[in-house]
Amino acid sequence: MTKESKATETRRYTLEQFYGSESIAGNFISFDGKKILFSGDKTGIYNAYYVSTEDGTRTQLTHSEEDAVQVASFFSEDDRFLFLSDKGGNELLHIYVQDENGETVDLTPGEQERAQFYHWSKDGKSFFYGSNKRNPGFMDVYEMDIANFESTCIFTNGEGYEFGSVSPNKRFISLGKVTNANDSNVYIFDRETENFTHVTPHDGDVQNIPQRFSGNSESLYYLTDENDEFLYLKKYHIESETTEEFIREKWDIVTSHISKQGNYLVYSVNADARTVVKVLNVNSGQYLNLPELHGGQIIDLKFSADEEVISFLFSSPTSPTNLYTYTPETAELKKLTETLNPEINQADLTDAKVIRYPSFDGLKIPAIYYKPSVKAGEKAPALVYVHGGPGGQSRTDYNPLFQYLANHGYAVLAVNNRGSSGYGKTFFSAADLKHGEIDLEDCIQAKGFLKNQPEIDDEKIGIIGGSYGGYMVLAALAFRPDEFKAGVDIFGVSNWERTLKSIPAWWESFRDALYKKLGNPYTQTDYIRSISPLFHADKINKPLIVLQGANDPRVLQVESDEIVQALKTNNIPVEYIVFPDEGHGFMKKENRIKGYGAVLEFLDQYLKQ
Repeated sequence: MTKESKATETRRYTLEQFYGSESIAGNFISFDGKKILFSGDKTGIYNAYYVSTEDGTRTQLTHSEEDAVQVASFFSEDDRFLFLSDKGGNELLHIYVQDENGETVDLTPGEQERAQFYHWSKDGKSFFYGSNKRNPGFMDVYEMDIANFESTCIFTNGEGYEFGSVSPNKRFISLGKVTNANDSNVYIFDRETENFTHVTPHDGDVQNIPQRFSGNSESLYYLTDENDEFLYLKKYHIESETTEEFIREKWDIVTSHISKQGNYLVYSVNADARTVVKVLNVNSGQYLNLPELHGGQIIDLKFSADEEVISFLFSSPTSPTNLYTYTPETAELKKLTETLNPEINQADLTDAKVIRYPSFDGLKIPAIYYKPSVKAGEKAPALVYVHGGPGGQSRTDYNPLFQYLANHGYAVLAVNNRGSSGYGKTFFSAADLKHGEIDLEDCIQAKGFLKNQPEIDDEKIGIIGGSYGGYMVLAALAFRPDEFKAGVDIFGVSNWERTLKSIPAWWESFRDALYKKLGNPYTQTDYIRSISPLFHADKINKPLIVLQGANDPRVLQVESDEIVQALKTNNIPVEYIVFPDEGHGFMKKENRIKGYGAVLEFLDQYLKQ
């Protein structure tokens, strides 16, 4: 079968069918290894489920109809579990416990409190979590005893530290301290002496990020990019105060953790927008052989308490995330979920191709191309997609919106412009105090790649993005109004002066980092306004659609209200949808279907025609 005939035969699917697939997240093995806890949106909103590792049967545990449930962990000796949930996307997450009878208790009930689950103690009799109930700007560290659900503050965070981990013997707490977006430090707080140890003294900008302590509490693993473009793993020995390089890869190591018994180090590598997971036996120095699943990526790999079974999530560009178990001793692999809507033929979906194209100065910009489903000889419209951030990254995950657009004849090129993470610290910092300028130029240059594709109509190229990417959409339409035919802004910033002055209280420790990356709204007002599309809305002359959550604490609704009103005043076609029950991201399927359905109708009218 040729590619042309495949395109001719591809079936068109509705948005309801694409979102008839299930999105799942989380992966926690029960104490006896018989169940795995996860969140899934099968009912239209994320709820908690467990699936049997023996026969794959699943049981729904929570029945929320309004607020998403984010599972945090099973208990270590029974089937109780913890989960987090907020109200309407306001990001004031609380920690809840649900017992084996289905009764739920809010463990962090403060009205304005935001809580974050960290991890369990080694003995499983308590867990550690963060809460900003004392000071809205900083997360103190608490230990909660599960015998009576009483908590004790074990670290008062008065200086804006970021939590790393608590050692298995509970004596040490690792902490991170952000200086700016490109520089941070690692500290160890000794609870017995109440002394701080600065683990990572250095000169210049170096990222240092605490990870977990060794199983014997004698060492701390941490990530650093000292003398390197990419993050690698180091090991700090507490008693001798010495450091050794532990693991280095060709790309960023982005996460690491130790198995419960301390025998395995699990870490993940961000390899050119794709996750690669590796498991090291710290005793033998040998890597564990993982099952070969082609065309996708393993994420969120965990060991059972006895370290005999592994569970993980696996996804590909053409398949939503699924849950698997793997037994290393027997090499038995089990797929426990089937999340793709059975009405959709996976062969009809488009693969994600990592490409690079030259920008204005010759620098190669990484991007991910989703080829449109069109008949032989047809020309398709295209969209340049810009991710969130600043500092985010588009990756080769399953994306139902991209698949929907490609299935309906639109090419999507997801750009990782300068300032994106994953490509080294020089690339990451290259757009500092140049946002809306140099990164925008990278996005515009993406048109050159699209114009060279034989299936693309080079007169029909639009731009789409969410959050920071939504800002880039507005920036493109305001500062380079002749480059794109239409724009799709999903909760994007229009006025950086207001946004940077009104960041959520719990972002306080990152305030200076944001200011260094984007500008200080109090001392660099003229510059901030020069990159804010709202102050240049009179230059926008292309149609725009805007989607916004009313409860968004990061990009306030007024950001979208005002840019929409400015376009209406100037008689520019603009459509606007506000979801009263959403925040920074749309959690309910019905809202995603309504919003993205309106996007396709808008594009059919203003880009495809």
